[in-house]
Amino acid sequence: MKDSERSQTERTTRILIVDDHPLIRESLKRLVQGESGLSVCGEAEDREQALTAVVTTQPHLVILDLSLKNSHGTELIRDLRDHYPKVLQLVLSMYDELLYAERAIRAGAHGYITKQEAPAKILAAIRHVLKGEIYWSEKAAVRVASKITRRSGSKNNFYEDILTDREIQVFEMIGIGKSTRQIAASLHIDTSTVETYRARIKDKLNFNDTSELLQQAIRWSNSPKM
Repeated sequence: MKDSERSQTERTTRILIVDDHPLIRESLKRLVQGESGLSVCGEAEDREQALTAVVTTQPHLVILDLSLKNSHGTELIRDLRDHYPKVLQLVLSMYDELLYAERAIRAGAHGYITKQEAPAKILAAIRHVLKGEIYWSEKAAVRVASKITRRSGSKNNFYEDILTDREIQVFEMIGIGKSTRQIAASLHIDTSTVETYRARIKDKLNFNDTSELLQQAIRWSNSPKM
């Protein structure tokens, strides 16, 4: 390898893409490969593949979705935080930033951005994280600051604090009218597992029956998350 080629290789930032949708991975790959100094060193669609790829490709940055096959993205975030602390993590997700960004950062991610953002903004988030800084929107930062500086007895905060990440996902999907089968398909889990989550949510939140669970889920899903 020529000195110039070796120097270029050393300057290239290796990025691993983890998403369970091939089209998303391909689009993100094209976006990253078009940027100077960035390259995609591997792809994965679930937690197990991602952990294997981290060992074989040694990425500097992992860009991951929260919705993965057979697991929630925060489980992978914690795995990377605990076993590969030098690897940076940026969450790129369809889920509401105001609800999930704080959870992702707490789990060990270094940034959070939604898939609805423009490509230029996603690239800006990547550059931001690569500089060693936490990236999230101003709205998300204001929300976190608000939670820290004031005590709140609102049910919104109660629900978010008491439910797990996966339970929050199921609760939200119930609230927007998705059936058990649709929730199972979206999260790549069995319908019986969805029913288990529904029962846990009902018990944790002390709802009397399925009707109250549905009513409160609809109310919560349509309420502001600030």
